[in-house]
Amino acid sequence: MRDLDVWLTIALLVLATFIARSGFWLVGSRVQLPKRVQDGLRYAPACALAALIFPDLLMLQGQLAISWNQPRLVAGLLATAFFLVRRNMLHTILFGMAVFTYLRLGQ
Repeated sequence: MRDLDVWLTIALLVLATFIARSGFWLVGSRVQLPKRVQDGLRYAPACALAALIFPDLLMLQGQLAISWNQPRLVAGLLATAFFLVRRNMLHTILFGMAVFTYLRLGQ
């Protein structure tokens, strides 16, 4: 690949990223999303977080591993119960990590 091709590719990727990320900002309040879409977007962060966390809790070395011997799953379940009682995210993270550490060092 020539140097010009590399720089042209980089410039086009920068332009595409700028357009994709600034589209809503440039349009501003002139475009109104339907109420149903706005309501659905409220759940996007929780869905993204679940998509990141659940595979880590349920998988071990690429295979489904649902067992009480898996420290990540047990710590995740206990942290979930802790959050439902306390409703404090920082305490939940600390509690979950403490349980996970205890279970890992205990094995």
